[in-house]
Amino acid sequence: MILPEYILSCLDALEDAGFAAYAVGGCVRDACLGLQPSDYDLCTAALPEQTEQVFAGHKLVLAGKKHGTIGVCTEGGVVEITTFRTEGSYRDNRHPDWVEFVPDIEQDLARRDYTINAMAYSPRRGFADPFGGREDLAKSKLRAVGDPVRRFSEDSLRILRGVRFAVRYGLEADPATAEAMKQQAHLMDNLARERVFEELCRLLPLVKAEDLLRFAPVLGAAIPELKPLMGFDQHSPHHAYDLFTHVAKVTGAVPPTLPLRWAALLHDIGKIPTFTQDETGRGHFYGHAPAGAEMAQQVLHRLKAPKALTEQVVLLISKHMTTLIPEKKALKRQLGKLGWETLENLLTLQEADMNSKGTAAPEDLEIFPKIRTVLDEIRQEGACLTLKDLDISGHDLKKMGLDGKQIGQCLDYLLEQVVQETLPNEKPSLLEGCKAWAGEKGVTL
Repeated sequence: MILPEYILSCLDALEDAGFAAYAVGGCVRDACLGLQPSDYDLCTAALPEQTEQVFAGHKLVLAGKKHGTIGVCTEGGVVEITTFRTEGSYRDNRHPDWVEFVPDIEQDLARRDYTINAMAYSPRRGFADPFGGREDLAKSKLRAVGDPVRRFSEDSLRILRGVRFAVRYGLEADPATAEAMKQQAHLMDNLARERVFEELCRLLPLVKAEDLLRFAPVLGAAIPELKPLMGFDQHSPHHAYDLFTHVAKVTGAVPPTLPLRWAALLHDIGKIPTFTQDETGRGHFYGHAPAGAEMAQQVLHRLKAPKALTEQVVLLISKHMTTLIPEKKALKRQLGKLGWETLENLLTLQEADMNSKGTAAPEDLEIFPKIRTVLDEIRQEGACLTLKDLDISGHDLKKMGLDGKQIGQCLDYLLEQVVQETLPNEKPSLLEGCKAWAGEKGVTL
């Protein structure tokens, strides 16, 4: 394992002072996979006070000292060095009741979540892998360290982390670990919602449809609104799949950006409360888009998602049944309401939605490239789409004698005329349009 110079210097300083020291965890895992680690964690036999003494000439970060972690500021960034430790029981499924410092690396590795993360490397002492993590990587196996039920009861976020590791590295959970993930998933109710949201945001850009289906019970525990979708027969000739399979396919089909992945994952949760069947047994979901948008708002609020992301996701879900046509005036109107980014994301979501029904005919999909062609034409024209684009301002209308609400109403009228191409976006023509509007409204200028 080739380590950066600033990491080697930290390890050497500890070893020269008589303390065993290793790079540990994710950096070792990534190196074993031939990947470049993004950061490095170190562990050592030195007690926190001894680590402080070894690095007395450096600026130190001591916020984690009571848990055994000292941050050392180096030219490569802050390096976290943690004393070998073991932990007591976790009464709240998150924090250990106590931490005890131990003298050897194997006891430290025994407390970690998965074997692939329970490996350590020292240039002087070699490779420490007491639980077979390197072999598990070679076999593409995800396996908890020791008893998986105990591991997940200690910190249930490890379940979601395990899903992410399995997806990112192409691993299959061994039977005992997979069963414990399902059985213990309900413990995630005890987690801080921010932790769940953060882990889901790290997972969603990585997933394919089959990943969501494979780990459906875990996702349903993290987001209970998804549970009723699983196995739900839509009773519709337009859908070949159960509802959650459809959602999984849509999520895997959109680009891996958070607004689109969250919108895809939650876009049909409103179908369950709006489901009805007609006299022939065919299913209908009238109003499921606004209902789903409201439910998505509640989900993301509960998870304490950022306001900007929530607004984007809720808007996409609320509009995902909007009919878009390859007609310039209609698309200009939508662009004026939604803006370029939202409309393009909406089009992407709708195309993935159509593609993931399992029943779409080629002609159902032809509309999407046609719409994009028209959007390209609009972009190239630099078309007037919003009030800010008008070649006239409220100040100009005020000079003409309008005031208060009249100004806003007249501007809206002028924008509509420009979008409809009945008026050119030129100031003289717009002033004439203002006079025409005032005449219709009985406003004296």
